[in-house]
Amino acid sequence: MKKALLLATFTLLLSGCTRELVEKVYPVNYAPTNRFAKNLAPLPGQFTKDTAALDRLIQSFSGQVKQRWGNDNVLMASKRHYVKYTDGYQSRAHVDFDKGVVTIETVATTNPKQHLIDAIATTLLTPADPAEVDLYSAQDFALSGSPFLLGQILDQDGKSIEWSWRAKRFAEYLVNNKLKTKDVRFQKAYYVDIPMVADHVSKRSYKYADIVREASRRYGIKEDLIYAIIKTESSFNPYAVSPANAYGLMQVVPKTAGADVFKLVKKRSGQPSPQYLFDPAKNIDTGTAYFYLLQNRYLKEIRNPLSLHYSMISAYNGGTGGVLSTFDRNRKRAMQDLNQLKPNQVYWALTNKHPKGEARRYLEKVTRYQKDFNNGKI
Repeated sequence: MKKALLLATFTLLLSGCTRELVEKVYPVNYAPTNRFAKNLAPLPGQFTKDTAALDRLIQSFSGQVKQRWGNDNVLMASKRHYVKYTDGYQSRAHVDFDKGVVTIETVATTNPKQHLIDAIATTLLTPADPAEVDLYSAQDFALSGSPFLLGQILDQDGKSIEWSWRAKRFAEYLVNNKLKTKDVRFQKAYYVDIPMVADHVSKRSYKYADIVREASRRYGIKEDLIYAIIKTESSFNPYAVSPANAYGLMQVVPKTAGADVFKLVKKRSGQPSPQYLFDPAKNIDTGTAYFYLLQNRYLKEIRNPLSLHYSMISAYNGGTGGVLSTFDRNRKRAMQDLNQLKPNQVYWALTNKHPKGEARRYLEKVTRYQKDFNNGKI
């Protein structure tokens, strides 16, 4: 943690940064069902997880990928990237939510075009429910329910893809007209790139409108903030997972925010399992409930509503301690100093002097996405 600034020095810095200041922004079932979740999830009431089992799982999975794709061509799921291997690790799908591109490829050596057609159809029909898909294996899964990418990809006729016949027909069209090749390891890979529709983020966000509205009503947290957090954390990817063991749309960490919500809001022991947090409704409820705790418990001493708003956003990423240490090492003195500042000065401090660079950028992103939401861009 960086050395705290003395109040006099801090005030002097703020007085000279008028151009840096910004304007005001505003006008249960816990049983895991796949192998990945089982290795991550604690038993009901158990606070810790089997990290050794998780490490073994990831190592085994990575080893399988390397055998097929080589050491330099390993892709794994993350916050903004959906990656799923199928066909005995011979084929994989990669959805890049930042670029809006879906890449499906295969290194199968026998009848590779048919393997690619099957992989494309499977990707287009992947279910929207993350509980149905194990991201850390090449296991098959049922192609049932509403597809995850429904409305985000259009076929050669400009039609949305919901049924198997349309998915297969589009897959065949792509292989016959858009096929590409590249060298992977000592073999040839066949692949296609599929552009997502321009408003793919909005298409995903619409799916959660009712859930967001209900969570906002239940906990008294503004809808634009919930949307902005989801956009920042996962780009509305319900399969999102991070190396920090954060899961789902709002990237909730089970042993910290999740455990706090269970104990202080839900009045139950333990912590949510990853499978619980992969459920969009439960994830949004948990993430929003944590904002309720930030607002009404951890940061309740902040008097100005807008200063509180900025501090809540920063704390969601970098913790309450990170917010306060921006102002002083001593919590009481930090709160006093924070309350002496105007909201735009609090914003400047949190985006310029927070001990963690990620937290500084995080507040900027979320407030920008809030503006986008209120301008109809999300």
